[in-house]
Amino acid sequence: MASGAAPQPAPGRSTAQARARFRDGKAALIEHFRAARATAPAASRLLRGLTRHVDATLAALWLSSQMPPGAALVAVGGYGRGELFPHSDVDVLVLLPPAHGAGAAKAEIEGFITACWDIGLEIGSSVRTVDECIAEAQRDVTVQTALLESRFVCGSRRVFATFRVANTTAMDAKAFLVAKTLEMRQRHQKFEDTPYALEPNCKESPGGLRDLQTVIWVARAAGLGRNWTELAARGLITPFEVKQLQRNDGLLKLIRARLHMVAGRREDRLVFDLQTAVAESFGYVSTAHARSSELLMRRYYWAAKAVTQLNQILMQGIEEQVNGSQGAPMRPIDERFLDRAGMLEVASDALYERDPHAILATFLVYQRTPGIKGLSARTLRALYNSREVMNAAFRRDPVNRDLFRQILQEPEGQTHAFRLMNQTSVLGRYLWVFRRIVGQMQHDLFHVYTVDQHILMVLRNVRRFLIPEHAHEYPFCSQLAAQFDKPWVLYVAALFHDVAKGRGGDHSVLGAAEARRFCREHGIAREDAALIEFLVRNHLLMSRVAQKEDLSDAEVVRTFVQHVGDERRLTALYLLTVADIRGTSPKVWNAWKGKLLEDLYRIALRALGGAQPHLEAEIEARKLEARHLLNLASLPAGIETALWQTLEVSYFARHDAGEIAWHARVLHAQVRTREPLVQARTSSLGEGLQVLVYAPDQADLFARICGYFDSAGFNILDAKVHTSRAGYALDTFQIISPHLDLHSRDLIALVETQLAQALQAQGPLPEPKRGRVSRRVRSFPVAPRVTLRPDERAQRWLLGVSASDRTGLLYAIARVLARHHVNLQLAKIMTLGERVEDTFLVDGPSLQHNREQIEIETELLEAIAP
Repeated sequence: MASGAAPQPAPGRSTAQARARFRDGKAALIEHFRAARATAPAASRLLRGLTRHVDATLAALWLSSQMPPGAALVAVGGYGRGELFPHSDVDVLVLLPPAHGAGAAKAEIEGFITACWDIGLEIGSSVRTVDECIAEAQRDVTVQTALLESRFVCGSRRVFATFRVANTTAMDAKAFLVAKTLEMRQRHQKFEDTPYALEPNCKESPGGLRDLQTVIWVARAAGLGRNWTELAARGLITPFEVKQLQRNDGLLKLIRARLHMVAGRREDRLVFDLQTAVAESFGYVSTAHARSSELLMRRYYWAAKAVTQLNQILMQGIEEQVNGSQGAPMRPIDERFLDRAGMLEVASDALYERDPHAILATFLVYQRTPGIKGLSARTLRALYNSREVMNAAFRRDPVNRDLFRQILQEPEGQTHAFRLMNQTSVLGRYLWVFRRIVGQMQHDLFHVYTVDQHILMVLRNVRRFLIPEHAHEYPFCSQLAAQFDKPWVLYVAALFHDVAKGRGGDHSVLGAAEARRFCREHGIAREDAALIEFLVRNHLLMSRVAQKEDLSDAEVVRTFVQHVGDERRLTALYLLTVADIRGTSPKVWNAWKGKLLEDLYRIALRALGGAQPHLEAEIEARKLEARHLLNLASLPAGIETALWQTLEVSYFARHDAGEIAWHARVLHAQVRTREPLVQARTSSLGEGLQVLVYAPDQADLFARICGYFDSAGFNILDAKVHTSRAGYALDTFQIISPHLDLHSRDLIALVETQLAQALQAQGPLPEPKRGRVSRRVRSFPVAPRVTLRPDERAQRWLLGVSASDRTGLLYAIARVLARHHVNLQLAKIMTLGERVEDTFLVDGPSLQHNREQIEIETELLEAIAP
């Protein structure tokens, strides 16, 4: 060391101190935020504080790295906005003067970036000259957007000023608007165009922070303003809208900041695992009627809904400014509304205050006017600012009630009209009962939408039954709907079927009372009102009977038919049930559920038509049809006799003619086989496989079959189990596999070989594997439930099992039944998303004793526990 030189700290020690300063400073800011009340100002202080802390750290590192004197450090993206969340990316641009290339100061730049990472500041960096920035921005709108929010941190102010001028000059506002609009549309589609996902992304989902940022970006690119206050000064938004934007922007930032804090990492999704912890950090407490997470999420959904509305208003307004289309000619529709290039425009900003009836008339005109595809920014703003007009007097007004009834009874347009009414808050303001379920979560493991979105999805599904373009989806439903005299009755039932959820009590009964009140207030005829009330009260009935009860039992059919009463009610209930199940989640509906519901509809229709269930005649008809099918397959007459003589009446009652013929064709030469015989075929439903198992009966046979299907990754949808007089089990399974469509022939051969081998195995049944449960099940577990009760005739027992779904569950149940020598006759497997509701028809001597019944139920509860 030269004489007189100041002693330099060791590099390692200096880095460690810088790392500790940065870490401790950040931790102190987050801890202060954690201890403060959960308010938007507290979140703003945190974001600004983290930004300043990073600014100071980067400036110190820049100085110590001896960066070139003509270079500048520029913050871009969210960091450039000055909104740094606890675990946000820190994006920076090292801006070089024109004379320099990245190679000229390569060592210093690499040293600076390395120093950042060494102290725990994980930056995302780019190194460019001004010209390179502009060229890259022209090629990539993401880069262009990041540079739009650039902010000087340290270094040369001159080169930064040159860059800002060049970037502003190069901006093409029209092209940028088009690009960001398309980008936003694409992003919304990724999240299914709804702010109401049960695990929304508070940054990227529709109604999230990105929607607000997009508005500012396009406004800034067009020179219309850099914040809400500047947009208001230009007349683009009203003072009331400024307050709404600031309030909802603040709430979304608060939620995102708390989410980062709770997760301890960058996490922008309000996933089930974190919702409760985030809610508790807000001070929410669970009550008997609502979880703390529900209270938080409802607040989030209301904010996201408001952001969605305001985003639409502002994006349309900015588009008109940028394209200069404010003064474009408009076609008058009537004295209150105009057609602005396919968008419905109010003739006056004060229309709704002056004429409140025009609010609902907006949606009626929207339905009736060809070529109208949406509401203009002016109309959306007028609706947004007239919410106070929609008060109790507005809801009681006979003219408004007549308008609402007309919207329901129009020949078409209900799906889009009601979606628009919900998006603009008109639906909840007019139907106050609907307002209570906007943003209401459903913790039943199979609904993937909030209650209001599910209701609108069911309405859409009913409408699609009546639209010829969708007839190929559900031909039978479309055929029935085309003959239904008053489709609007189904629309009302769809609107009210779940409207009483979240109140406690039976939502079907409470909803029926709301539907009855609505019909009375809206002058709906007594007969139609009675049908609507019936549908709402019984909207779960058909699903329960079809999926849980034995449809070959005449008593089950008779009870159902007595409850339904007539063909009109039956058809309406069938259509509503299919629409309802399809509206819960894309994963819940399958062809097998469709077949069960259609079978019940046809059986009930025959009974309603006077065809009393006559089991012997029905069985003879099926046998006759099965023989006809065997003849068509060129098989000799009488080959079925040997097998049929060994089978009980219950076998013929539970299988259709096609299945009976298939079994006879496969088994006619092997009725006395000593080896297990397995045959599979592609299901006639076009979805999944049908598997036939024929083997000498043994107590654990069903359990071994379930064990194989579980281990091979198949889901069992249905099982029909029979024991012949000769002591053989003849079991038929309906199974599905996610890989079936890829190689069904190979899969059939695999099942036939491997299942036969599994059934020949000796020794005790292996212990069931307790498969892992999903995140959603962990967050909202289903309390395991077992019910055991005698059937209508007290000859057999109905065993009901409800639990969270997991691998190995059915095998665990079957193993308990085998251990207690309980005979299974019928299994109805109902998987609702991630919850199972299974029903088994069983008998056996052990069920005749109370003590053994309790043992069986206890062991089943242990087996299905997560």
